[in-house]
Amino acid sequence: MTTITGEHTFGTKPKAKLLPLLLVLFIISYGLLTLLVVEQNNTIQSQRSLIQLMMGDSAQLAQMKGQEFRRLHPAMPLPKSQTPSDKTAPPQNQPQSKAEKPQMTLPKGIADTSDARRNLRKI
Repeated sequence: MTTITGEHTFGTKPKAKLLPLLLVLFIISYGLLTLLVVEQNNTIQSQRSLIQLMMGDSAQLAQMKGQEFRRLHPAMPLPKSQTPSDKTAPPQNQPQSKAEKPQMTLPKGIADTSDARRNLRKI
């Protein structure tokens, strides 16, 4: 029922007028959200490839440092007191697990403290 008094019309629902506007705003907001997710994915992928490239460069640099050190410091002969027969072998009755891998130590001038803590797992 609509009552007309002067210039005002009563009885129309304001919710029905706002529904198309709200629908358009929701569609736009979901479109922007989807665009944001796609851009974040692209950023993550590019960062992942840069990290993998840096890890390869780091491994290559460590290899070059090792080769340079071996070139500058050739293997020194063992002193007479330390012959290979004097060394004691580790007990054979204890099996070595994968967790007990020997640690590789670099010479003091080449060792990089941040490299020792670096995790070498691929992403």
